[in-house]
Amino acid sequence: MQAIARLKGWRRLGLAWLAGALGALAMPPYGFLPALAVSLSVAVWLMDGAAADRTAPRRLWPCVVVGWAWGFGYLTAGLWWLGQAFLVEADEFLWAMPLGVVGLPFALGLFYGAGFGAAGLLWLRGPARIAALAFGIGAAEWLRGHLFTGFPWNTLGMALAQNLWLMQWGAVIGLYGLTVLAVLICAAPATLATGSHPRSRFGPSAAAAIVLIGMTLYGAARLGPPDPVVAGVRLRLVQPNLPQDAKFRPENRADIVDRYIELSQRPTEAGAPEPTHIVWPESAFPFLIQRDPDALAKVAAGLKPGQQLVTGAARAEEPLPGERLRYFNAVMVIGPDGVISDTYDKVHLVPFGEYLPAPLDAALRALGLRQFVAIPGGFSAGTLAAQRILTVPGLPPVAATICYEAIFPHAILPANAASVPRPPGLILNVTNDAWFGDTPGPRQHLAQARLRAVEEGLPLVRDANTGISAVIDPHGRIVARTELDQETWLDADLPARIVGGTLYGQLGDAAFALMLAACLGGALTARRRA
Repeated sequence: MQAIARLKGWRRLGLAWLAGALGALAMPPYGFLPALAVSLSVAVWLMDGAAADRTAPRRLWPCVVVGWAWGFGYLTAGLWWLGQAFLVEADEFLWAMPLGVVGLPFALGLFYGAGFGAAGLLWLRGPARIAALAFGIGAAEWLRGHLFTGFPWNTLGMALAQNLWLMQWGAVIGLYGLTVLAVLICAAPATLATGSHPRSRFGPSAAAAIVLIGMTLYGAARLGPPDPVVAGVRLRLVQPNLPQDAKFRPENRADIVDRYIELSQRPTEAGAPEPTHIVWPESAFPFLIQRDPDALAKVAAGLKPGQQLVTGAARAEEPLPGERLRYFNAVMVIGPDGVISDTYDKVHLVPFGEYLPAPLDAALRALGLRQFVAIPGGFSAGTLAAQRILTVPGLPPVAATICYEAIFPHAILPANAASVPRPPGLILNVTNDAWFGDTPGPRQHLAQARLRAVEEGLPLVRDANTGISAVIDPHGRIVARTELDQETWLDADLPARIVGGTLYGQLGDAAFALMLAACLGGALTARRRA
Protein backbone atom coordinates (compact mmCIF):
# COMPACT_ATOMS: atom_id res chain seq x y z
CA MET A 1 0.00 0.00 0.00
CA GLN A 2 2.91 2.30 -0.68
CA ALA A 3 0.84 4.05 -3.37
CA ILE A 4 -1.60 5.28 -0.71
CA ALA A 5 1.21 6.35 1.62
CA ARG A 6 2.80 8.39 -1.19
CA LEU A 7 -0.33 10.44 -1.88
CA LYS A 8 -0.01 14.19 -1.35
CA GLY A 9 -2.21 17.26 -1.28
CA TRP A 10 -5.85 17.02 -2.26
CA ARG A 11 -5.51 13.35 -3.25
CA ARG A 12 -4.47 12.47 0.31
CA LEU A 13 -7.31 14.57 1.75
CA GLY A 14 -9.87 13.20 -0.67
CA LEU A 15 -9.01 9.59 0.08
CA ALA A 16 -9.03 10.31 3.83
CA TRP A 17 -12.53 11.83 3.50
CA LEU A 18 -13.79 8.85 1.49
CA ALA A 19 -12.26 6.37 3.94
CA GLY A 20 -13.97 8.13 6.85
CA ALA A 21 -17.30 8.15 5.01
CA LEU A 22 -16.97 4.41 4.36
CA GLY A 23 -16.43 3.83 8.08
CA ALA A 24 -19.88 5.26 8.82
CA LEU A 25 -21.38 2.06 7.37
CA ALA A 26 -20.24 0.31 10.56
CA MET A 27 -22.70 2.44 12.56
CA PRO A 28 -26.40 1.73 13.12
CA PRO A 29 -28.58 0.86 11.35
CA TYR A 30 -26.14 -0.79 8.91
CA GLY A 31 -23.67 -2.37 11.34
CA PHE A 32 -21.22 -3.49 8.64
CA LEU A 33 -18.05 -3.91 10.71
CA PRO A 34 -15.72 -4.72 7.75
CA ALA A 35 -16.36 -1.18 6.47
CA LEU A 36 -14.61 0.22 9.54
CA ALA A 37 -11.74 -2.24 9.05
CA VAL A 38 -11.18 -0.95 5.50
CA SER A 39 -11.65 2.65 6.65
CA LEU A 40 -9.11 2.49 9.47
CA SER A 41 -6.62 0.44 7.42
CA VAL A 42 -6.61 3.15 4.76
CA ALA A 43 -6.18 5.72 7.54
CA VAL A 44 -3.10 3.84 8.78
CA TRP A 45 -1.54 3.81 5.32
CA LEU A 46 -2.27 7.53 4.86
CA MET A 47 -0.66 8.16 8.23
CA ASP A 48 2.42 6.22 7.11
CA GLY A 49 2.93 8.89 4.47
CA ALA A 50 1.92 11.84 6.66
CA ALA A 51 4.24 10.76 9.50
CA ALA A 52 7.19 9.89 7.27
CA ASP A 53 9.26 12.88 8.42
CA ARG A 54 11.50 11.90 11.33
CA THR A 55 11.13 15.33 12.98
CA ALA A 56 8.08 15.28 15.23
CA PRO A 57 7.05 18.95 14.77
CA ARG A 58 7.16 18.63 10.96
CA ARG A 59 5.04 15.46 10.93
CA LEU A 60 2.37 16.89 13.26
CA TRP A 61 0.48 19.08 10.81
CA PRO A 62 0.17 16.50 7.98
CA CYS A 63 -1.20 13.97 10.50
CA VAL A 64 -3.69 16.51 11.89
CA VAL A 65 -4.96 17.27 8.40
CA VAL A 66 -5.39 13.58 7.54
CA GLY A 67 -7.29 13.02 10.78
CA TRP A 68 -9.52 16.04 10.24
CA ALA A 69 -10.39 14.93 6.70
CA TRP A 70 -11.08 11.37 7.89
CA GLY A 71 -13.32 12.62 10.71
CA PHE A 72 -15.07 15.09 8.41
CA GLY A 73 -15.97 12.28 6.02
CA TYR A 74 -16.99 9.90 8.82
CA LEU A 75 -19.32 12.41 10.47
CA THR A 76 -20.76 13.77 7.22
CA ALA A 77 -21.78 10.29 6.13
CA GLY A 78 -23.02 9.37 9.62
CA LEU A 79 -24.94 12.57 10.46
CA TRP A 80 -26.45 13.65 7.14
CA TRP A 81 -29.92 12.95 8.53
CA LEU A 82 -29.63 16.05 10.74
CA GLY A 83 -30.74 17.96 7.67
CA GLN A 84 -34.24 16.58 8.12
CA ALA A 85 -34.74 18.82 11.19
CA PHE A 86 -34.18 21.94 9.06
CA LEU A 87 -37.10 20.93 6.81
CA VAL A 88 -39.71 20.87 9.59
CA GLU A 89 -40.00 24.67 9.47
CA ALA A 90 -38.23 25.12 6.18
CA ASP A 91 -39.40 28.69 5.72
CA GLU A 92 -37.38 29.68 8.78
CA PHE A 93 -34.51 27.20 8.98
CA LEU A 94 -33.76 25.86 5.49
CA TRP A 95 -31.00 28.42 4.99
CA ALA A 96 -29.11 26.92 7.95
CA MET A 97 -29.17 23.33 6.67
CA PRO A 98 -25.55 23.45 5.38
CA LEU A 99 -24.42 24.48 8.88
CA GLY A 100 -25.87 21.29 10.35
CA VAL A 101 -25.14 18.84 7.56
CA VAL A 102 -21.66 20.10 6.62
CA GLY A 103 -20.63 22.68 9.21
CA LEU A 104 -21.05 20.46 12.27
CA PRO A 105 -19.03 17.52 10.82
CA PHE A 106 -16.44 20.04 9.57
CA ALA A 107 -15.98 21.39 13.12
CA LEU A 108 -16.19 18.05 14.94
CA GLY A 109 -13.59 16.67 12.54
CA LEU A 110 -11.06 18.76 14.46
CA PHE A 111 -11.30 16.26 17.33
CA TYR A 112 -10.12 13.51 14.99
CA GLY A 113 -7.44 15.85 13.68
CA ALA A 114 -6.13 16.25 17.22
CA GLY A 115 -6.30 12.50 17.79
CA PHE A 116 -4.44 11.64 14.58
CA GLY A 117 -1.92 14.37 15.42
CA ALA A 118 -1.23 12.79 18.81
CA ALA A 119 -0.87 9.40 17.11
CA GLY A 120 1.50 10.92 14.56
CA LEU A 121 3.89 12.06 17.26
CA LEU A 122 4.09 8.42 18.41
CA TRP A 123 4.10 6.93 14.88
CA LEU A 124 6.52 4.16 14.04
CA ARG A 125 6.28 1.64 11.24
CA GLY A 126 5.16 -1.69 12.64
CA PRO A 127 2.37 -3.01 14.91
CA ALA A 128 2.92 -0.28 17.51
CA ARG A 129 1.36 2.31 15.22
CA ILE A 130 -1.99 0.55 15.68
CA ALA A 131 -1.72 1.20 19.42
CA ALA A 132 -0.77 4.82 18.70
CA LEU A 133 -3.87 5.28 16.55
CA ALA A 134 -6.09 3.65 19.20
CA PHE A 135 -4.67 6.05 21.79
CA GLY A 136 -5.23 9.10 19.59
CA ILE A 137 -8.75 8.23 18.46
CA GLY A 138 -9.79 6.97 21.90
CA ALA A 139 -8.72 10.22 23.56
CA ALA A 140 -10.32 12.28 20.78
CA GLU A 141 -13.65 10.46 21.12
CA TRP A 142 -13.67 11.00 24.88
CA LEU A 143 -13.02 14.71 24.36
CA ARG A 144 -15.75 14.90 21.70
CA GLY A 145 -18.16 13.45 24.23
CA HIS A 146 -17.26 15.97 26.95
CA LEU A 147 -16.05 19.32 25.59
CA PHE A 148 -18.45 22.12 24.58
CA THR A 149 -21.38 20.25 26.23
CA GLY A 150 -20.31 17.04 24.45
CA PHE A 151 -21.65 15.18 21.41
CA PRO A 152 -20.71 11.47 21.60
CA TRP A 153 -22.99 10.49 18.71
CA ASN A 154 -21.71 7.54 16.65
CA THR A 155 -18.62 7.11 18.80
CA LEU A 156 -16.55 4.37 17.13
CA GLY A 157 -17.26 1.90 19.94
CA MET A 158 -20.82 1.63 18.57
CA ALA A 159 -19.38 -0.47 15.75
CA LEU A 160 -19.03 -3.27 18.34
CA ALA A 161 -21.95 -2.29 20.59
CA GLN A 162 -24.65 -3.24 18.08
CA ASN A 163 -23.98 -6.95 18.47
CA LEU A 164 -25.77 -8.43 21.50
CA TRP A 165 -22.79 -10.58 22.49
CA LEU A 166 -20.12 -7.93 21.92
CA MET A 167 -22.09 -5.20 23.67
CA GLN A 168 -21.85 -7.11 26.96
CA TRP A 169 -18.35 -5.68 27.32
CA GLY A 170 -20.04 -2.32 27.82
CA ALA A 171 -20.82 -3.51 31.36
CA VAL A 172 -17.06 -3.70 31.98
CA ILE A 173 -15.34 -1.01 29.91
CA GLY A 174 -18.16 1.21 28.64
CA LEU A 175 -18.53 2.92 25.28
CA TYR A 176 -15.10 4.54 25.26
CA GLY A 177 -13.39 1.27 26.18
CA LEU A 178 -15.23 -0.34 23.27
CA THR A 179 -13.93 2.49 21.09
CA VAL A 180 -10.32 1.63 21.89
CA LEU A 181 -11.00 -2.03 21.10
CA ALA A 182 -12.81 -1.11 17.88
CA VAL A 183 -9.75 0.80 16.64
CA LEU A 184 -7.29 -1.90 17.70
CA ILE A 185 -9.37 -4.61 16.01
CA CYS A 186 -10.35 -2.77 12.84
CA ALA A 187 -6.99 -1.09 12.17
CA ALA A 188 -5.03 -4.34 12.67
CA PRO A 189 -5.52 -5.59 9.07
CA ALA A 190 -3.42 -2.64 7.85
CA THR A 191 -0.28 -4.55 8.83
CA LEU A 192 -1.15 -7.40 6.46
CA ALA A 193 -0.07 -5.21 3.55
CA THR A 194 2.87 -3.43 5.18
CA GLY A 195 4.52 -5.79 7.67
CA SER A 196 8.06 -6.90 6.80
CA HIS A 197 8.31 -9.76 9.31
CA PRO A 198 5.67 -12.54 9.61
CA ARG A 199 5.11 -11.68 13.26
CA SER A 200 4.59 -7.97 12.63
CA ARG A 201 2.61 -8.68 9.48
CA PHE A 202 0.15 -11.29 10.73
CA GLY A 203 0.38 -10.85 14.50
CA PRO A 204 -1.99 -7.86 14.89
CA SER A 205 -4.75 -9.46 12.81
CA ALA A 206 -4.39 -12.75 14.66
CA ALA A 207 -4.57 -10.91 17.98
CA ALA A 208 -7.65 -9.00 16.78
CA ALA A 209 -9.37 -12.25 15.81
CA ILE A 210 -8.58 -13.77 19.21
CA VAL A 211 -9.97 -10.69 20.98
CA LEU A 212 -13.16 -10.80 18.92
CA ILE A 213 -13.63 -14.49 19.68
CA GLY A 214 -12.98 -13.89 23.38
CA MET A 215 -15.45 -11.00 23.46
CA THR A 216 -18.07 -13.15 21.77
CA LEU A 217 -17.62 -16.05 24.19
CA TYR A 218 -17.78 -13.75 27.21
CA GLY A 219 -20.91 -12.06 25.88
CA ALA A 220 -22.66 -15.34 25.16
CA ALA A 221 -21.84 -16.60 28.66
CA ARG A 222 -23.00 -13.37 30.32
CA LEU A 223 -26.41 -13.34 28.68
CA GLY A 224 -27.81 -16.43 30.34
CA PRO A 225 -31.59 -16.88 30.80
CA PRO A 226 -34.09 -14.02 30.40
CA ASP A 227 -34.02 -11.46 33.18
CA PRO A 228 -36.81 -11.67 35.80
CA VAL A 229 -39.52 -9.02 35.86
CA VAL A 230 -40.66 -6.63 38.58
CA ALA A 231 -43.81 -7.99 40.21
CA GLY A 232 -46.95 -5.90 40.00
CA VAL A 233 -45.74 -3.62 37.19
CA ARG A 234 -47.23 -3.52 33.70
CA LEU A 235 -46.15 -0.73 31.38
CA ARG A 236 -47.98 0.87 28.49
CA LEU A 237 -45.88 3.05 26.21
CA VAL A 238 -48.00 5.35 24.05
CA GLN A 239 -46.60 6.26 20.63
CA PRO A 240 -48.96 8.84 19.08
CA ASN A 241 -46.92 9.44 15.90
CA LEU A 242 -47.71 13.16 15.83
CA PRO A 243 -46.13 15.05 12.90
CA GLN A 244 -43.57 17.55 14.16
CA ASP A 245 -45.13 20.46 12.28
CA ALA A 246 -48.47 19.85 14.04
CA LYS A 247 -47.26 18.72 17.44
CA PHE A 248 -46.68 22.17 18.93
CA ARG A 249 -49.65 24.06 17.49
CA PRO A 250 -51.88 25.29 20.34
CA GLU A 251 -55.00 24.88 18.21
CA ASN A 252 -54.39 21.12 18.24
CA ARG A 253 -54.30 20.86 22.04
CA ALA A 254 -57.69 19.17 22.51
CA ASP A 255 -57.17 16.66 19.70
CA ILE A 256 -53.68 15.78 20.95
CA VAL A 257 -54.85 15.14 24.51
CA ASP A 258 -57.76 13.07 23.23
CA ARG A 259 -55.41 10.97 21.10
CA TYR A 260 -53.14 10.26 24.05
CA ILE A 261 -56.04 9.28 26.27
CA GLU A 262 -57.64 7.08 23.62
CA LEU A 263 -54.40 5.16 23.02
CA SER A 264 -53.86 4.83 26.76
CA GLN A 265 -57.32 3.29 27.21
CA ARG A 266 -57.11 0.77 24.37
CA PRO A 267 -58.06 -2.71 25.66
CA THR A 268 -55.29 -5.15 26.49
CA GLU A 269 -54.85 -8.50 24.82
CA ALA A 270 -57.02 -11.29 26.12
CA GLY A 271 -55.74 -12.49 29.48
CA ALA A 272 -53.10 -9.77 29.77
CA PRO A 273 -53.00 -7.65 32.93
CA GLU A 274 -54.11 -4.02 32.88
CA PRO A 275 -51.33 -1.44 32.64
CA THR A 276 -50.25 -0.01 35.97
CA HIS A 277 -48.12 2.75 34.47
CA ILE A 278 -48.72 4.79 31.32
CA VAL A 279 -45.80 6.53 29.60
CA TRP A 280 -46.17 9.42 27.14
CA PRO A 281 -43.23 10.83 25.13
CA GLU A 282 -41.21 14.02 25.38
CA SER A 283 -43.09 17.36 25.26
CA ALA A 284 -46.42 15.63 24.93
CA PHE A 285 -48.51 18.81 25.08
CA PRO A 286 -48.48 22.02 22.98
CA PHE A 287 -49.26 23.95 26.16
CA LEU A 288 -48.26 24.10 29.84
CA ILE A 289 -50.39 21.43 31.46
CA GLN A 290 -49.36 22.54 34.93
CA ARG A 291 -51.19 25.82 34.23
CA ASP A 292 -54.28 24.29 32.66
CA PRO A 293 -56.47 22.76 35.40
CA ASP A 294 -59.13 21.60 32.93
CA ALA A 295 -56.64 19.69 30.77
CA LEU A 296 -54.95 18.25 33.84
CA ALA A 297 -58.30 17.07 35.17
CA LYS A 298 -59.13 15.53 31.78
CA VAL A 299 -55.82 13.64 31.72
CA ALA A 300 -56.34 12.43 35.29
CA ALA A 301 -59.87 11.28 34.47
CA GLY A 302 -58.42 9.11 31.71
CA LEU A 303 -56.42 7.13 34.27
CA LYS A 304 -57.89 4.13 36.02
CA PRO A 305 -57.71 3.83 39.81
CA GLY A 306 -54.14 3.13 40.83
CA GLN A 307 -52.64 3.96 37.44
CA GLN A 308 -49.81 6.47 37.19
CA LEU A 309 -48.90 8.58 34.18
CA VAL A 310 -45.28 9.49 33.44
CA THR A 311 -45.16 12.07 30.66
CA GLY A 312 -42.86 14.51 29.01
CA ALA A 313 -44.13 18.07 29.29
CA ALA A 314 -42.81 21.60 29.15
CA ARG A 315 -43.18 23.47 32.41
CA ALA A 316 -42.70 27.07 33.49
CA GLU A 317 -41.25 28.45 36.67
CA GLU A 318 -42.23 31.81 38.10
CA PRO A 319 -39.29 34.22 37.73
CA LEU A 320 -37.61 36.25 40.40
CA PRO A 321 -38.24 40.00 40.22
CA GLY A 322 -36.64 41.43 37.11
CA GLU A 323 -36.15 38.01 35.44
CA ARG A 324 -38.01 36.44 32.54
CA LEU A 325 -40.24 33.40 32.82
CA ARG A 326 -38.11 30.25 32.74
CA TYR A 327 -39.19 27.17 30.79
CA PHE A 328 -37.97 23.62 31.35
CA ASN A 329 -38.18 20.44 29.29
CA ALA A 330 -39.49 18.10 31.96
CA VAL A 331 -40.86 14.71 32.90
CA MET A 332 -43.90 14.77 35.19
CA VAL A 333 -45.62 12.11 37.28
CA ILE A 334 -49.41 12.49 37.37
CA GLY A 335 -51.82 10.37 39.40
CA PRO A 336 -55.58 9.74 39.05
CA ASP A 337 -56.18 12.61 41.46
CA GLY A 338 -54.65 15.06 38.98
CA VAL A 339 -51.73 15.90 41.25
CA ILE A 340 -48.26 16.28 39.73
CA SER A 341 -46.34 14.32 42.35
CA ASP A 342 -42.80 14.61 41.00
CA THR A 343 -40.87 16.34 38.22
CA TYR A 344 -37.49 16.02 36.53
CA ASP A 345 -36.04 18.92 34.51
CA LYS A 346 -33.74 18.11 31.61
CA VAL A 347 -30.15 18.93 32.51
CA HIS A 348 -28.30 18.38 29.21
CA LEU A 349 -30.01 20.57 26.62
CA VAL A 350 -29.41 20.44 22.86
CA PRO A 351 -27.45 23.52 21.67
CA PHE A 352 -29.32 25.44 18.96
CA GLY A 353 -32.21 22.97 19.31
CA GLU A 354 -33.44 23.92 22.78
CA TYR A 355 -31.36 27.01 23.50
CA LEU A 356 -28.82 29.33 21.92
CA PRO A 357 -25.35 29.15 23.51
CA ALA A 358 -24.69 32.16 25.73
CA PRO A 359 -21.83 33.70 23.69
CA LEU A 360 -24.04 33.80 20.59
CA ASP A 361 -27.48 34.25 22.15
CA ALA A 362 -27.83 38.03 22.04
CA ALA A 363 -26.24 38.38 18.61
CA LEU A 364 -28.40 35.68 17.00
CA ARG A 365 -31.60 36.99 18.55
CA ALA A 366 -30.73 40.46 17.33
CA LEU A 367 -30.74 38.98 13.83
CA GLY A 368 -34.18 37.49 14.46
CA LEU A 369 -32.96 33.92 14.88
CA ARG A 370 -34.03 31.41 17.50
CA GLN A 371 -33.54 27.81 18.55
CA PHE A 372 -35.60 25.05 16.86
CA VAL A 373 -38.06 24.66 19.75
CA ALA A 374 -40.26 27.75 19.75
CA ILE A 375 -40.04 28.56 23.46
CA PRO A 376 -39.52 32.27 24.31
CA GLY A 377 -35.87 32.56 25.25
CA GLY A 378 -35.34 28.81 24.88
CA PHE A 379 -35.37 26.15 27.59
CA SER A 380 -33.44 26.54 30.83
CA ALA A 381 -31.38 23.60 32.05
CA GLY A 382 -32.14 21.84 35.29
CA THR A 383 -29.31 22.15 37.77
CA LEU A 384 -27.04 19.23 38.52
CA ALA A 385 -28.20 19.39 42.13
CA ALA A 386 -31.73 18.74 40.91
CA GLN A 387 -30.68 15.81 38.71
CA ARG A 388 -32.17 13.12 40.85
CA ILE A 389 -34.11 9.94 40.89
CA LEU A 390 -37.74 10.35 39.86
CA THR A 391 -40.24 8.89 42.31
CA VAL A 392 -43.16 7.12 40.66
CA PRO A 393 -45.63 5.25 42.90
CA GLY A 394 -45.47 1.53 42.19
CA LEU A 395 -42.14 1.67 40.31
CA PRO A 396 -38.56 1.23 41.47
CA PRO A 397 -36.66 4.55 41.59
CA VAL A 398 -36.48 5.95 38.05
CA ALA A 399 -33.39 7.47 36.41
CA ALA A 400 -35.11 9.89 34.03
CA THR A 401 -33.52 11.05 30.77
CA ILE A 402 -35.00 13.21 28.06
CA CYS A 403 -34.10 12.93 24.38
CA TYR A 404 -30.36 12.74 23.72
CA GLU A 405 -29.40 12.68 27.41
CA ALA A 406 -29.44 8.91 26.96
CA ILE A 407 -26.40 8.95 24.66
CA PHE A 408 -23.97 10.11 27.36
CA PRO A 409 -22.13 7.23 29.08
CA HIS A 410 -21.99 7.30 32.87
CA ALA A 411 -24.00 10.53 32.97
CA ILE A 412 -27.58 9.31 33.19
CA LEU A 413 -27.56 8.69 36.94
CA PRO A 414 -27.26 11.49 39.50
CA ALA A 415 -23.95 11.81 41.27
CA ASN A 416 -25.51 10.70 44.54
CA ALA A 417 -27.30 7.64 43.09
CA ALA A 418 -25.07 5.23 45.01
CA SER A 419 -25.95 6.86 48.33
CA VAL A 420 -29.73 6.93 48.03
CA PRO A 421 -31.61 4.40 50.19
CA ARG A 422 -32.95 2.57 47.12
CA PRO A 423 -30.78 2.40 44.00
CA PRO A 424 -32.40 3.19 40.63
CA GLY A 425 -34.35 0.32 39.12
CA LEU A 426 -34.72 1.50 35.55
CA ILE A 427 -33.71 4.13 33.02
CA LEU A 428 -36.61 6.06 31.51
CA ASN A 429 -35.99 7.82 28.21
CA VAL A 430 -38.75 9.93 26.70
CA THR A 431 -37.94 11.49 23.35
CA ASN A 432 -39.35 13.08 20.23
CA ASP A 433 -37.48 11.83 17.18
CA ALA A 434 -40.10 13.19 14.79
CA TRP A 435 -37.59 15.92 13.90
CA PHE A 436 -35.56 13.37 11.91
CA GLY A 437 -38.22 11.41 10.05
CA ASP A 438 -37.56 7.95 8.63
CA THR A 439 -33.76 8.25 8.58
CA PRO A 440 -30.91 6.50 10.42
CA GLY A 441 -31.20 9.10 13.21
CA PRO A 442 -33.95 7.47 15.32
CA ARG A 443 -32.35 4.05 14.86
CA GLN A 444 -28.96 5.33 15.97
CA HIS A 445 -30.60 7.00 18.97
CA LEU A 446 -32.19 3.71 20.05
CA ALA A 447 -28.91 1.78 19.64
CA GLN A 448 -26.99 4.23 21.80
CA ALA A 449 -29.65 4.33 24.52
CA ARG A 450 -29.68 0.53 24.50
CA LEU A 451 -25.99 0.44 25.42
CA ARG A 452 -26.72 2.54 28.54
CA ALA A 453 -28.85 -0.34 29.84
CA VAL A 454 -25.90 -2.73 29.52
CA GLU A 455 -23.39 -0.29 31.00
CA GLU A 456 -25.49 0.42 34.09
CA GLY A 457 -27.15 -2.98 34.51
CA LEU A 458 -30.59 -1.34 34.40
CA PRO A 459 -33.60 -1.95 32.16
CA LEU A 460 -34.41 0.81 29.68
CA VAL A 461 -37.95 2.04 29.04
CA ARG A 462 -37.96 4.24 25.95
CA ASP A 463 -41.03 6.07 24.68
CA ALA A 464 -40.73 8.04 21.44
CA ASN A 465 -43.40 10.14 19.74
CA THR A 466 -42.90 8.60 16.28
CA GLY A 467 -40.84 5.62 17.45
CA ILE A 468 -38.87 3.59 18.02
CA SER A 469 -40.32 2.86 21.46
CA ALA A 470 -38.94 -0.15 23.33
CA VAL A 471 -38.47 -1.99 26.60
CA ILE A 472 -34.94 -3.35 26.94
CA ASP A 473 -33.60 -5.58 29.69
CA PRO A 474 -30.32 -4.84 31.55
CA HIS A 475 -28.41 -7.15 29.21
CA GLY A 476 -29.49 -5.18 26.13
CA ARG A 477 -32.12 -7.65 24.94
CA ILE A 478 -35.11 -5.94 23.35
CA VAL A 479 -38.12 -7.33 25.20
CA ALA A 480 -40.68 -5.44 23.12
CA ARG A 481 -40.56 -2.64 20.56
CA THR A 482 -42.59 -0.67 18.05
CA GLU A 483 -41.77 0.30 14.51
CA LEU A 484 -41.00 3.78 13.25
CA ASP A 485 -43.80 6.11 12.11
CA GLN A 486 -46.68 4.12 13.62
CA GLU A 487 -49.53 5.30 15.83
CA THR A 488 -49.57 2.51 18.38
CA TRP A 489 -48.99 1.47 21.95
CA LEU A 490 -46.77 -1.11 23.60
CA ASP A 491 -47.60 -3.20 26.68
CA ALA A 492 -44.75 -4.94 28.48
CA ASP A 493 -43.52 -6.10 31.85
CA LEU A 494 -40.61 -4.29 33.48
CA PRO A 495 -37.39 -6.34 33.62
CA ALA A 496 -35.56 -6.28 36.94
CA ARG A 497 -32.20 -4.57 37.41
CA ILE A 498 -28.98 -6.57 37.83
CA VAL A 499 -28.39 -7.00 41.54
CA GLY A 500 -25.08 -5.42 42.49
CA GLY A 501 -24.88 -3.42 39.25
CA THR A 502 -21.98 -3.57 36.81
CA LEU A 503 -18.28 -2.85 36.98
CA TYR A 504 -18.70 0.08 34.62
CA GLY A 505 -21.58 1.43 36.68
CA GLN A 506 -19.33 1.46 39.74
CA LEU A 507 -16.03 2.62 38.22
CA GLY A 508 -17.07 4.57 35.14
CA ASP A 509 -14.28 5.18 32.64
CA ALA A 510 -11.47 3.85 34.86
CA ALA A 511 -10.98 0.79 32.63
CA PHE A 512 -10.96 3.03 29.55
CA ALA A 513 -8.25 5.19 31.12
CA LEU A 514 -6.13 2.08 31.76
CA MET A 515 -6.61 0.93 28.16
CA LEU A 516 -5.62 4.35 26.89
CA ALA A 517 -2.52 4.32 29.10
CA ALA A 518 -1.62 0.82 27.85
CA CYS A 519 -1.84 1.96 24.20
CA LEU A 520 0.29 5.01 24.96
CA GLY A 521 2.81 2.91 26.86
CA GLY A 522 3.03 0.36 24.06
CA ALA A 523 3.64 3.04 21.45
CA LEU A 524 6.26 4.82 23.58
CA THR A 525 8.05 1.57 24.38
CA ALA A 526 8.27 0.69 20.69
CA ARG A 527 9.72 4.11 19.87
CA ARG A 528 12.30 3.77 22.66
CA ARG A 529 13.41 0.40 21.36
CA ALA A 530 13.64 1.76 17.84
